[in-house]
Amino acid sequence: MSTPTKKVIVIGAGFAGMSTASFLAQKGWDVTIIEKNNLPGGRARKYSAEGFTFDMGPSWYWMPDVFENYFEKFGKKVADYYKLQRLDPSYRVYFEKEAWDLPANYEALRNLLESIEPGAAKALDAFLEEAKYKYEIGVGKIVYKPGISVTELIDIDLIRGVFKLDVFQSMKKHVAKYFKHPSIQFLMEFPVLFLGALPENTPALYSLMNYGDIKGGTWYPEFGMYSIVQAMHDVAVSLGVKFNLSEEVINIQVQEGIAKSITTKLYGSGEEKLYTFDVLVGAGDYHHIETELLPQKYQSYSTAYWDSRVMAPSSLLFYVGLNKKLPGLLHHNLFFDTDFGLHGKEIYSDPKWPTKPLFYASLPSVTDPTVAPEGCENLFLLIPIAAGLEGDTQEVREDYFNHIIERLEIRSGHTIKDSIIYKRSYSVTEFKDDYHSFRGNAYGLANTLLQTANLKPSCKSKKVNNLYYTGQLTIPGPGVPPSLISGEVVAALVDKIHNK
Repeated sequence: MSTPTKKVIVIGAGFAGMSTASFLAQKGWDVTIIEKNNLPGGRARKYSAEGFTFDMGPSWYWMPDVFENYFEKFGKKVADYYKLQRLDPSYRVYFEKEAWDLPANYEALRNLLESIEPGAAKALDAFLEEAKYKYEIGVGKIVYKPGISVTELIDIDLIRGVFKLDVFQSMKKHVAKYFKHPSIQFLMEFPVLFLGALPENTPALYSLMNYGDIKGGTWYPEFGMYSIVQAMHDVAVSLGVKFNLSEEVINIQVQEGIAKSITTKLYGSGEEKLYTFDVLVGAGDYHHIETELLPQKYQSYSTAYWDSRVMAPSSLLFYVGLNKKLPGLLHHNLFFDTDFGLHGKEIYSDPKWPTKPLFYASLPSVTDPTVAPEGCENLFLLIPIAAGLEGDTQEVREDYFNHIIERLEIRSGHTIKDSIIYKRSYSVTEFKDDYHSFRGNAYGLANTLLQTANLKPSCKSKKVNNLYYTGQLTIPGPGVPPSLISGEVVAALVDKIHNK
């Protein structure tokens, strides 16, 4: 590795920030990450209480090939850092009157769907054949484009396959071509919810998520999702990346279109520090960096622009410790036992606190006994809610907690309320406080057609020559694998333009 000659500051130590930092360090840059929280990981931080260890954010490990590709680029393997276990069943879906366990084995899944809708097995084969093509082109090509110019999309494979990619058809219509049973349709539509938009507003390109789910599998990294953070941190440190934790960037100084320095404040002492650099990369909240840290004349996007963005949902989260086990529940449990149309409307078209919410329950202690004391259960609960909701009070949170616990008790056959020995809630308020999250969102921008690829906020500032952005509000979008890719793409762009 060559002697560092140019300095870069990365704001934020989430997945995208650590990815950017590591790729730039590998290219010979002198890299420092400034992180306002006391741990790296961003929304994927962890915390421990009463003997329980909770992953604070992401809990699904999909697209294992992206993680392998990431570590391979640094001469490493996933297995060098953590063990992976494929979950089987992958997850359970509770509908109104029944529950399906989705088997990891493909033939078993075909048989399950065939038993519900004759012909669904062959339809699944055809559906996934298309999804495989989209996965190979989408994950192999599209997500690695920095989105700076439309000329990036002049690619022979993209041009040949533009109609096969289904960019202009909705996911909902695409699924309906293959399956008629409403529960199977819902099952195939569910993965795009990770992208933050309703199936009717999400391009059918994203059936690539189904391929990632069914063919790629649902996995669990030993000791939890924070194992990924620790692995990425280890890679970064080995490359010389410096981590300044519990330190927040409070101002960016710009002169004649060039970012010259930043001012930070150290938590605890309140001391302020000044850093100079050649390039600055914002891996924190894009909107916050633009509107709060930059002088107005150097902001790329107007208030009207941000107000018009379709945001992925926020979440109401509960971290719960139980003094007993809950036999029969799986690691991942999706409660789709109420009207999704109503809940979807209350997230997107008529934002309000949901009337009868769908929710998700994760029990990592089913797979990993280290995350809870012996004989206890680690329970993570998530209710998707509209971004930007007002009225995030403890009373509101408690009402929703009681509501979903009652449903969980009924469907699981276990009493739960009387076994709670630890509980913490987390929602819009904390997303804003901890991450400066725009509208308190949990996932970033929704992947609608008009917010895909080059139509996302640019990863390169339009007005500051040496300012770049990475993460969930820019290319390629929300999710852990896209964040790893976002960092790689932005690092390559920075190095290409500035390391001459």
